[in-house]
Amino acid sequence: MSENLPPCPECHSVYTYEMGALLVCPECGNEWSAAAESAGGDNGPRVVKDAVGNVLADGDTVTVIKSLKVKGHSTGIKTGTKVRGIRLIEDGVDGHDIDCKVDGFGAMQLKSSVVKKA
Repeated sequence: MSENLPPCPECHSVYTYEMGALLVCPECGNEWSAAAESAGGDNGPRVVKDAVGNVLADGDTVTVIKSLKVKGHSTGIKTGTKVRGIRLIEDGVDGHDIDCKVDGFGAMQLKSSVVKKA
């Protein structure tokens, strides 16, 4: 371990190591760019990307790409369901970073990994 490497921004572990152009934390598995770290860390705006890599913004329309089970409903959200007017959130539960209303289900939070920009 090098004395020059910064601690992990997620779990603050000091056991980070370099893997190519990335810095990696062996304890939580977080990977981040060494260039972003030297430029001041994550002080810039948070970027949320969909399942195929498109950048999402507040108000976008997305399509669900994976059938999702919904607690309390006999049917889940089906693949291809369009969700309009999403809002990006910072501190979602279990990695949920989209707040939205799904027709027939109401308000809920989704992960960006199960949607694509429409």
